[in-house]
Amino acid sequence: MADHFSGPRAIADPASDICDVYAFPSPERPGNLVLVLDVLPASAPTALFSDVITHRFRVRPVTSVSEGAAAAFHLGTDEYVFDFTFDAPQQVDGTGTLVQLGTCRAPGGRQVSFQVGNEVPTEAEGLRIFAGSRLDPFFIDFLGVVATDMTGKLSFRTDADNVLEDLNCLSIVVEIDAAVLGPAAGSLVAVVGETLTSGGGRQIQLERMGRPEIKNVVLSSKTHDTVNRDLEIRDLYNEEDTFTIRPDYAGAYRARFNANLAWFDNLDGKTDWPLDEQGDHPLTELLLADFLVVDLAKPFSEDGCFEIETALLAGRPHTTCGGRSLNDDIVDTLYTLLVGGVDGERLSDGVDRATKPATHTFPYLNAPNPTPPDLGARLAALMPPQEAA
Repeated sequence: MADHFSGPRAIADPASDICDVYAFPSPERPGNLVLVLDVLPASAPTALFSDVITHRFRVRPVTSVSEGAAAAFHLGTDEYVFDFTFDAPQQVDGTGTLVQLGTCRAPGGRQVSFQVGNEVPTEAEGLRIFAGSRLDPFFIDFLGVVATDMTGKLSFRTDADNVLEDLNCLSIVVEIDAAVLGPAAGSLVAVVGETLTSGGGRQIQLERMGRPEIKNVVLSSKTHDTVNRDLEIRDLYNEEDTFTIRPDYAGAYRARFNANLAWFDNLDGKTDWPLDEQGDHPLTELLLADFLVVDLAKPFSEDGCFEIETALLAGRPHTTCGGRSLNDDIVDTLYTLLVGGVDGERLSDGVDRATKPATHTFPYLNAPNPTPPDLGARLAALMPPQEAA
């Protein structure tokens, strides 16, 4: 799943577990950037945010790019941070109804207060904000992914089930007037979402997410003889500053990327991504720079995820806004890129859209399911006994 349950720490602390990060130009208001951070997978519709966690968006301008086999993004040093924190819930007039207030701290010291679950968005300081329970927009043939990992053969089905159907999450949605980013921001911006400890003292980063399925698909241990496969690398990876990877562990990440990316390339029995003389995969450095890239000069696109990266690799101009929209079928796009190359034949996991697609009006995500299913029970029912264990 995109970033749900991405490591032992995320599983142990679901309030800090990032499900997904999305970034796209507003389909309603040109000139605005929409950022979405989903946390607490498979949550109840009455769930509220942790009051000891900071939920953060980081945005940096991309100043230049290089094309071809060495495709890479070069980041500016300016950074725009949007922090969301939440008060402890309070009862209202002894009715037992809980109300939770939140605060967005935007660049330049701006602060905007809002109420969790308020369907009327808060608008102030060039921002439009919603936070609350929402229907999880992600869709995937999870069983097909598991079977592919176990067998080393593409195992997607045309009649696959979306394991996340009807499940909820907690969502933070902020729409930003591009002018808030300041004159240093160009057309391309990089976006990452984080959860961190709140309160006094040094903040500890709990999770981070840029591109979808990097941790749970690309970096996950495979059944083949992967390098450092006995190392649960995702918790280490979650601790990294996305824009400044620690050299202490960079070698371990690169080794896992190189090995796993070569494994994906061979799933169709042919090589579309030949390794270089040092054994490095052409996608390793690009994916290690793990952030969404959005072109604010392009209009909203439903399926732009990985398009800017693919265009760079092919040495051609990109044609979409990139980033990631809520309805983007990123599982198909990612597997197509990893297995078939830049212009490979489109692969499908058999789940090509959400049962209830997201809308094009703020806050874009659908209202939560009042009676969500139990995810554990669903997985146990769908998966063969040996896989469920």
